[in-house]
Amino acid sequence: MFTFSFLGPFFSPFGQTEVFKGVGTMSKDYAGATYNEELRYTIADGAEFGSSQRTQFLLALGENNETFTCDDQTYYYVNIDDNTYRIMQLEPVAEVILKGFNSLTDDVVPDELITAYKTAEEKGVNSFELDGIFYRITKKNKASIISIEIDVALATLDVYDAYNESDKLMVSSFDFRLASSLALAQNSETFTVGNQTYSIRNGEGQVTILDSAGNEYAEISAIIVNPLDQSVFLTVGYKSTIRQMIINRQSRFSYTHENGETIEYTIARVNKTYNIKKETPIEMIRLFENPSAEHPLGLDNNGMDVMTRLMHGGRVSLLVGFIVIFIEVFIGIIVGGVSGYFGGWVDTALMRFIDLFNSIPFIPMVLIFGSVMDTLEVKPMTRIFLLMMILGLLGWTSVGRVVRGQILSLREQDFMVATEATGIRTSRRIFKHLIPNVMPILIVQATAGLGGIIITEATLGFLGLGVKYPLASWGSIINVASDAFIMTSYWFMWIPAGMLILLTVLGFNFVGDGLRDAYDPKMKR
Repeated sequence: MFTFSFLGPFFSPFGQTEVFKGVGTMSKDYAGATYNEELRYTIADGAEFGSSQRTQFLLALGENNETFTCDDQTYYYVNIDDNTYRIMQLEPVAEVILKGFNSLTDDVVPDELITAYKTAEEKGVNSFELDGIFYRITKKNKASIISIEIDVALATLDVYDAYNESDKLMVSSFDFRLASSLALAQNSETFTVGNQTYSIRNGEGQVTILDSAGNEYAEISAIIVNPLDQSVFLTVGYKSTIRQMIINRQSRFSYTHENGETIEYTIARVNKTYNIKKETPIEMIRLFENPSAEHPLGLDNNGMDVMTRLMHGGRVSLLVGFIVIFIEVFIGIIVGGVSGYFGGWVDTALMRFIDLFNSIPFIPMVLIFGSVMDTLEVKPMTRIFLLMMILGLLGWTSVGRVVRGQILSLREQDFMVATEATGIRTSRRIFKHLIPNVMPILIVQATAGLGGIIITEATLGFLGLGVKYPLASWGSIINVASDAFIMTSYWFMWIPAGMLILLTVLGFNFVGDGLRDAYDPKMKR
């Protein structure tokens, strides 16, 4: 164990706090998608349609009224399709009462307007066109009001995405969206805006607009796709792919980006939201890696080499054992030697002092000190030395009693009478003549006690009150096995450390028994 713990680290290529990492993939939220349930407004050039008008429009829509009034202005809307509404302002130009026409403007009602109105009345329709201008007929009490329809806004649930940055202005314009909506409602394959003719390619759940050259120009869909990080730009092609996956109810897809990189994505639905997760390569700590040629005992829960940690942990466990035993023997020799040599009231006082120490509950006190050090956030290295002192100060009493008993029997022998006759001072009699005669027994007791100290330190480490991360001890290494899953799944995390503790304690016990037999005259034949 000494060779493994004290020489092994010099030959190990790894450090006890070295963390091993590798490249892995992790699913990270990249974008979100949902079906649009809120009307989006596109305002015509020169028109105004603010929050007040929008509120009145929604009220009229809910009450199924075709007209609504706001700020003394009358508006009319018409359903282009289930998702789109064309909103117009009605500008009154004439009033019809008992077949009499009254102008509501400074101009005289033209005969063409009167004729067009009468034709609409005969056909039973409430709108007509004259010289490219659309008129709407509404009823107000017993009068009929003839108004010019002026486009104000387009309210739609559809989302428009331009393929090219330069085309965003056109795609977001009122004329483009109105023309495309009318064409879709009429099942037309083309529509014209200005001097440009566009064609329509219908897909499942989304529509692609092509320019005159047949290139993809814009996408129309009811599904909103946005990146979680606003600094990330999502191409229309990528959004279109996501929409298609959602419509087809597929949860995984691959997409090749413009830079040629192909990335795996997953789609997870949470209520009405679709979370798009990206398989991102990241540097990951290699946790609980099974034994291999590089790491014979695998990697632990922190990605550190288990064998290297066992070597350094052995240093700590053995060092704690030896130093604690040294402290116990040192204090025990002084107190026991003085008590046994002087006897009388000194012996009585020191024995009561030992009884006082023996009445202190060892394990609870050690646990208390460990908790205090946790609260004070004592540094790991300082914690080791404090732990040694605490264990030594609480465990010396048995050594003191043994020394006292041996000296009581030795101080009356002839060689001690001779030392008194020669006038040797008291301290020299105790430490030069009495203590050396007690040393064989102390060596036996110290050797046998080493195993107990190591087990105590391992117990504290297992309870999380001993040596702290990143330093290692055999007990703290076993601490990870407090989880039942780890204990059953990762044997290399606790069995090697447990075997080292077992072999070390067993070895010291055998050595102690051997030394006892060697120094005990009764065992000699």
